[in-house]
Amino acid sequence: MNETQKITRPSYLLKLTWPVFMELILQMLVGNIDQFMVGQYSQLAVGAIGNANQILNVLIITFSVISTAAMILISQYRGANDQQKVHQLYTLSFSVNTAFGLVIGVALLLCNQSIFQLMQVPEELMEGSRIYISIIGSCLFLQAIQLTLSAFFRSHAMMKESLVVSVVVNLVNIGGNMLLINGMFGLPALGVAGAAIASNLSRMAGLAIMLRLFYKKLNARFSIRYLRPFPTKMLRQLLRIGLPSGGESLSYNMTQVFIMTFVNLFGAVSINTKVYASMFAMCSYLFSSAIGQASQVIVGYLVGAGDLRSANRQVWYTCRLSMLVSLGVASVLWVLSKPIFGIFTSDSAVIELGAAIMFIEIFLEWGRSVNIVMVRCLQAAGDIRFPVVLGILSAWTVAVLGGYLIGVAAGYGLIGIWAAMACDECIRAVVFLFRWKSGAWKNRAFVEPREETLPEQP
Repeated sequence: MNETQKITRPSYLLKLTWPVFMELILQMLVGNIDQFMVGQYSQLAVGAIGNANQILNVLIITFSVISTAAMILISQYRGANDQQKVHQLYTLSFSVNTAFGLVIGVALLLCNQSIFQLMQVPEELMEGSRIYISIIGSCLFLQAIQLTLSAFFRSHAMMKESLVVSVVVNLVNIGGNMLLINGMFGLPALGVAGAAIASNLSRMAGLAIMLRLFYKKLNARFSIRYLRPFPTKMLRQLLRIGLPSGGESLSYNMTQVFIMTFVNLFGAVSINTKVYASMFAMCSYLFSSAIGQASQVIVGYLVGAGDLRSANRQVWYTCRLSMLVSLGVASVLWVLSKPIFGIFTSDSAVIELGAAIMFIEIFLEWGRSVNIVMVRCLQAAGDIRFPVVLGILSAWTVAVLGGYLIGVAAGYGLIGIWAAMACDECIRAVVFLFRWKSGAWKNRAFVEPREETLPEQP
């Protein structure tokens, strides 16, 4: 069995998917535990961290510009069997993302108050949001490096290694939260600051392990010789791929900042409901995210090898499986929504509003399950710009403008905003399905395929 036959088997896709899925579950569980621990300290802290994370999610997209592009290129170069370019990409992407992390961290420390004022963060949440984002921002470069190394592992289909790192990171984070948020063993109760410090400590631990695995498993090194002369052409290629790829995510997360600004107008009940509902919604799209990442690596390899027929079959199979699982989970979450919300809050207004939101979430997740898979696979095939254009047009006109008109102007509040977001996801899903079926993604590979793996001519 050759490499192409091996990676196109359904069992191989699931083999790559389950470690990513478990990793995402761990991240979700720890995120929920974080919210629970912080909520026990103060309900205001929940809203403070929620607002800070909206900004952090946008800024982290900057790091994904290089890491996503590196993963796509490494996958295709592996398919084309060009190891020299693979090793050069290691050093270049690592260096650029580390520099980005340091610059953005400094900017966060200097400008966070102005950002939160633009978001109209309530005064009672302002101090907590500033404390959290300042502490996280001081070590944001660690996350930049971690995302870059994770992209290297995924491009080599080393999903289990990322899972091991995630286990350690999450255990350290939970332990740090227990010690620092409410205070244990004589330590002061630091609240929001304690949650941020624990996050930084966990990233340090994870980074140490990832560097060890990088040297040992990939048998690779970062070397200055790969930057002499500086690979300007390769950097332009990374940016040409990464900027549009990151643009789609950046646009989406920027819309979430605007939407959070609308939600802040509705008061604490809506703010906390959105934080909890977004957290629970993650359960619905975890599998889509996992299988989308696994399929992206496989599609990139197949496109690099020139086997477009297998790439096409891979995408449709992945998409069907993603939709089935996401709809099932979203439906269960709606049925059990009140008991689930009741675990995290005793506020009856939050519980009732949350139940209504989770019903709308069923329709939203159908669209999102398609979008997650299609965006990643289109990127892997080299069809970079179309997802960005569609994402920007749909998200800003349907989700943001529609959310304002229905939620704020018409007075439907958080329910109206969530309905607009669901419409955005479903519209994009339909367009993406037609885009892939049209075959417009073909012949867009960034590398020349290996002659021995080209499909036979009819």
